[in-house]
Amino acid sequence: LAFLGTGCQTRPIAEVRCEYQQTHMGMPFRIVLYAADSAAGDAAAAAAFLRIAELNRILSDYEADSELSRLSKTSGTGAVVSLSGDLARVLDRADEVSRMSDGAFDITVGPLVDVWKRARRQRVLPEEEKLARARAATGWRHVVLGRDATGRRTACLRVPGMRLDLGGIAKGYALDEATRVLKARGIRSSLVSGGGDLFAAGTPPGQVGWKIEIGELDVPNAPPGRVVWLKDRALVTSGDRFQRVELGGVRYSHLVDPRTGWALTHPSQVTLIGSEAMTTDALSKVLSVLG
Repeated sequence: LAFLGTGCQTRPIAEVRCEYQQTHMGMPFRIVLYAADSAAGDAAAAAAFLRIAELNRILSDYEADSELSRLSKTSGTGAVVSLSGDLARVLDRADEVSRMSDGAFDITVGPLVDVWKRARRQRVLPEEEKLARARAATGWRHVVLGRDATGRRTACLRVPGMRLDLGGIAKGYALDEATRVLKARGIRSSLVSGGGDLFAAGTPPGQVGWKIEIGELDVPNAPPGRVVWLKDRALVTSGDRFQRVELGGVRYSHLVDPRTGWALTHPSQVTLIGSEAMTTDALSKVLSVLG
């Protein structure tokens, strides 16, 4: 999908096409929208980017003072922690996907992801002892969700050393929320993209949908890429095309199977289309793990 810069271009229609880009969650987020005028487009995009930044402060596992990081620091203490509405919604959906996939999706993989990041950086397989320690600190069933006496949502991380990683679901939620903000600002046609994943709302003027190119597979003799037309749909791609390492003749992905603790070794690229981005994001990881 090609984005042609920042600003608004007048079309021979009643709306203008506006394009914007900002970096959030460690990746470029892009917004293309059609608005009544450039001022309306600018204001709507600014509000959407503000919402993405707010979610990063809540859901990031890189920011030491994010709500998610503060929750992870209570692991193994028995503390029952009150949750914001945003974190509760993401944890609820993560729990649902973990249950339906029997653990192929698991937001407690933070310790395992750290071990494999180090392995890719040092280009050496992780020691079994380190993997065993990381596996002992994982397990989606050890995240206990509930409510306090006032009805507010809570979470308790029962195992010491747990570190939640929402990398497989938070970006999708951000795409959904940014689109919701745009709609609240009167934007009926928009395309919000983050790190290659996207949500397409409405259609560009005179079109049946947003035209999206899906790249070809990263394997020899791959068939050509495909084109899809999207309206009110999310499109998420999961794979190891850009994040992998070859060790001992074996290709190891940045994606980890939470059930075994080992990085995936089967090359794959999963592109999934769904009605909202948060669940589509999570399910793309499930399909990657299951092969």
